[in-house]
Amino acid sequence: MARLKYKFNPSTLNFEKISYGIRDYTLSALKYLFAGLVIGAIGVVLYASFFKDPETARLSREVKFLRNQIEELNTQIDTLEIFASDLQDKDDNVYRSIFGAEPYPEHLRKGGVGGSDRYRNLKGFESSEEVIMTNKRINRLQRMLVAQSKSFEEVFNLAKTQDEMLQSIPAIQPVANKDLKRLASGFGMRIHPIYKIAKMHTGLDFTADPGTEIYATGDGIVEAVDSKLSGYGHHVVIQHGFGYETLYAHMSRVAVRPGEKVKRGQVIGYVGNTGTSTGPHLHYEVIKNGEKVDPAFYFYSDITPEQYEDMLQRAANANQSFD
Repeated sequence: MARLKYKFNPSTLNFEKISYGIRDYTLSALKYLFAGLVIGAIGVVLYASFFKDPETARLSREVKFLRNQIEELNTQIDTLEIFASDLQDKDDNVYRSIFGAEPYPEHLRKGGVGGSDRYRNLKGFESSEEVIMTNKRINRLQRMLVAQSKSFEEVFNLAKTQDEMLQSIPAIQPVANKDLKRLASGFGMRIHPIYKIAKMHTGLDFTADPGTEIYATGDGIVEAVDSKLSGYGHHVVIQHGFGYETLYAHMSRVAVRPGEKVKRGQVIGYVGNTGTSTGPHLHYEVIKNGEKVDPAFYFYSDITPEQYEDMLQRAANANQSFD
């Protein structure tokens, strides 16, 4: 039972009992209710600041774990990118160069990614930018590794055909040393024997007796056999593959036919004096990727270093050619 309360009445000089109505009780109740709500709200705020419910704590730990994993993933990507870049450098400058192959095309290494916005499903979250950037790095690394794999396939195929390539590249003299009188004219500007003007001589002239055997300088297929009254006269063109062709001109007689497979050292014809020629000799050319090059750089299988050096000196002399 509530204690009775009194108040002093100055008019009567007496203490009178205080009476409470419904309104007083209602205001009192609201006052206590408001105070309770304030205290409760303060309690909730303080609890939320210092304590977390199990689900919130679990989610917080998971977010922290995922952020750490993204950082670790980017660290690993850094290492893989360095490794992939080093592998690419070795591939272009070491592995492919061994077989005379050009570096793998840069536009194929970079590749392309289709779609206007392939990361749109990752947008709209607090960590979207970080996640999208990580995905881009992973996709770029994937393209690098796919391109590297294709490049290694090419290198592997080159390695498998290395023996065939080494047998096909022109590597011996077309006229044996024992039959060779002299190296009459080398590659470069020479005085033409008929026109008496400086003209580019696109091969080497080997002087030898008529009927001396002429050898294929590498494995290949006879691409052409032709006979002309001027120019190369009776001549043979051999396709060796790997960008190489050889031409043998001014023959007295041809010993092969078009489409025939020949081996290095096989007799393909005989020294003559046909076409535009001023004496019995063999005019020999090496063509690499469609360009005529100095044949002197392709004799390394049947002569000694001393003989090779002597041949280079004689081939370099500016003299008159035989054709």
